[in-house]
Amino acid sequence: MKGSRSYAAAAARALQSKSIPGPESTTSLLRELVAHLRQNRTQLREEWARRITEAELLTAMTKEEVFAEATSVYDNYVEALETGTFEALQAYARNLSERIIPRGVETHEVIGIVLLLRDVLARSLFAKYQGDFTKLNRILDAYEPAANRIANTVSVGFVQERERIIREQQEAIRELSTPVLQVRERLLILPIIGVIDPQRARQLTEQLLRGIRTNRAKVVVIDITGVAAMDATVANHLVQTVEASRLLGATVIVTGLSPEIAQTLVTIGVDLGKMTTVGDLQGGIEEAERLLGYKVMQFSSDAVDA
Repeated sequence: MKGSRSYAAAAARALQSKSIPGPESTTSLLRELVAHLRQNRTQLREEWARRITEAELLTAMTKEEVFAEATSVYDNYVEALETGTFEALQAYARNLSERIIPRGVETHEVIGIVLLLRDVLARSLFAKYQGDFTKLNRILDAYEPAANRIANTVSVGFVQERERIIREQQEAIRELSTPVLQVRERLLILPIIGVIDPQRARQLTEQLLRGIRTNRAKVVVIDITGVAAMDATVANHLVQTVEASRLLGATVIVTGLSPEIAQTLVTIGVDLGKMTTVGDLQGGIEEAERLLGYKVMQFSSDAVDA
């Protein structure tokens, strides 16, 4: 009798375990999700590309280019869901950013297309599991954290690449705004125009010292006629630039000092006796040529005619 009762209890437990299955693991749910996304790849990526066009995103690209990129992003997206690793997606996001940023694609467009993909995939899941809301909730619980991380990976990769390009453009603009010009052998001119902040002052020094070494310059004329004012930090940096140039064997002549900048130099205690200053650029070039041993010869118009 006792044996019969224990057998019946075991049978009841077995029946109960079959009728109430345990929760599926996140891995198995994502595996099922990936299989669905691969099976419906053509339909879903076409729907996504259509939604991108309707939302007027990636307008700098043709429809063919949008579809091609949508296909690549989709495949990388599914792979990241399947493997749980994001290195390939990160590399693709950087590569994509390098190609589309010069085309004028903005950050909000990239974020927008990633969110559209999430919406397209979510709608597909609702359609597939509309008869089983319990399964749908479990699928979404497994999908959403991974989808959020994927969206973050793509967006951050784009923003980082855009910031890198902006920094390079700013660097190029600063270099253009502070050109080191070789007037003649051993003579350089550095005309400075606009506002000088500490970052630009450092770049200015690096460019100048590089130019002195490359051109084996003996005299440098720094013209600051186009600089309205500078604070004590930048003024100190100017003095340090003069000293660094001297250590490389070049004499620096500063031209175009305004009364305000001269007062700043005096206020911070600069020994102006150690700095060669000339009123204007023309005078600075003449002084530089004198230091280099050049003589300026004037010819009368009669001599030229003869």
